[in-house]
This record gives sequence, structure tokens and C-alpha cells, in this order.
Amino acid sequence: MTVYIMTRLPYHIVEPRPWPLTSAIRAIFIALGLINWFHFNRTIILYIGITIIIISILQWWRDIIRERTFIGKHTSYVQKRLKLGIILFIIREVCFFFAFFWAFFHRRLAPCTEIGCTWPPIGIATINPIGVPLLNTTILLSSGLTVTWTHHCLIVKRKKKATVSLIVTIILGLYFTMLQVIEYNEAQFTIADRIYGSTFFVATGFHGLHVIIGTLFLTVNLLRIIKSHFSRNHYVGFEIAAWYWHFVDVVWICLYICIYWWGSL
Repeated sequence: MTVYIMTRLPYHIVEPRPWPLTSAIRAIFIALGLINWFHFNRTIILYIGITIIIISILQWWRDIIRERTFIGKHTSYVQKRLKLGIILFIIREVCFFFAFFWAFFHRRLAPCTEIGCTWPPIGIATINPIGVPLLNTTILLSSGLTVTWTHHCLIVKRKKKATVSLIVTIILGLYFTMLQVIEYNEAQFTIADRIYGSTFFVATGFHGLHVIIGTLFLTVNLLRIIKSHFSRNHYVGFEIAAWYWHFVDVVWICLYICIYWWGSL
């Protein structure tokens, strides 16, 4: 007779869910939507893709919160693997932005004849780095301080202070996004203005997208703090969000120094 012994495993085997599939479908819709928007000025497909990704993100977060808070599947072993996962993700994002900086430095250090052998290219009126970009730098650095204070408040069990400081962080993130939109509208060049316009808008635009994602990430953690989902020793969800937000801060500092300041000289 065979005897099966059931043991509680330290790791978590994720149950099958549709969200990876819907996220892949979203990628197709967004790609096709961007093509239609650029060439035919039609945005319906793009809006469908954005709607699918928002639903997928919210449902995926809901499942993860349930697994951690109500089912208790996030053991210390799983928490370590979650931290390792976000570290690998941030490394991948570093490589992603490295490609943009590579393209910028290549043309900044060796401008070709097509752009007049000078930098910035002839006819490009760069954005004043002392204006909105410097204000945005101050905003993001301040948000880094407030999210760190939130982390400290969670450790010492100061729920009210953690809630207030995280609300301030989210407001600063939204303010940064609003100022970047204003900056884009007032810029005297577009993404079609040769290598300067393409590298500027692609690099800063993807960073702005990361700020929006990070703000959404922090908003979810704000709701979890209000609902008392975190304890003094168990707050991995917020911790990885804070790491992501600090990564966004560091990327912006590099963008400001290289593209806004040095790139406008």
C-alpha cells in the first residue's frame, strides 16, 4: 500500500490565471493602436488596448493581495523570491534605458553631417534646464524622501503618518506627470525633429510612463495601508514599490544631467 505524505511546501505554486494571456492580447492591441494613431489618426484600438491592460493589472493585483493577506501563501521564502524578481525586473529596465542613453551619447559626442556636425542640431530650440525640468527634479527627489519616510513609518507602526506621507508621494508623482505634459505641449520641437527629437521624447516619454506605473503601484499600496494589510515585519508589496520608485528617481536624475543640461550646451 502506497502512503502519500502531504507537506506544506515553502514556495507558492501559482494557480492558472487568464491575466498573462490578456496582457499579451493587450500588447497586440496597443501596438496596432499606435500604428493606427500615427498613420491614420484613429485611436479606438489604442483605447481598447489601454482598457485591457488596466483591467489585467487591477485583477492581477487583486489576486496577489488575496494570496498574501487572506490565504497566507506568501511565506518568507516567497517574499525573498518576490524581492529577487523585482531586482531582476529593475536590472532589465536599466538595460532598457541604457539603449536610449547609448543613442543619445553616440550623436552627442560625434554629431554627423546630416545634423550640421553640431549639437544641438541646427534649428532645434532646446528646453531650458533651469525651468520645468529643474522643478520636476526637485519634485521627484522630494517624492523619494516621502516614500522613504513611509517605509520608516511602516517599520515603527505609525499607520497615520505612513498614510499621509504616501499620499504626498502620490500627489508629487501626479504633479510631475502634469508638468511633463505641459512641457511637451510647450516644446518647440517634436519627435520628428531628427535624432534630438526622437531621443528626447522616447527617453523622457518612457520615463514618464514609468512614473505613471509607479504612481499606480503606490496608490494600490496606499489602499492596502488604509486597510491594514501590512504589518511591522510583512510589507513586501510596499517595499518593492518603493524600490521601483527610487529607480524612477535615479533614471530621471540621469536624464536631467545628460539630456536636459549637458544635451542643451
